[in-house]
Amino acid sequence: MDHEAAEQLIEQLRNGEKEEVVISKDEFTNFREVLVKQADKKDFRGNAQHRGSVIYTYEPGWTA
Repeated sequence: MDHEAAEQLIEQLRNGEKEEVVISKDEFTNFREVLVKQADKKDFRGNAQHRGSVIYTYEPGWTA
């Protein structure tokens, strides 16, 4: 996954176009590099799965 693809997925989560995104173990590092640069990074929730995949959702205020 390149940075542009990660940015598109993040934007789709943010806009509600997607409820969740599954990121594989191989894609995780590139996705995370883009995610941590977002101003609202704390609104994204990652749920680790078996075999290294992570399911991300956008939940504003979940950390409050």
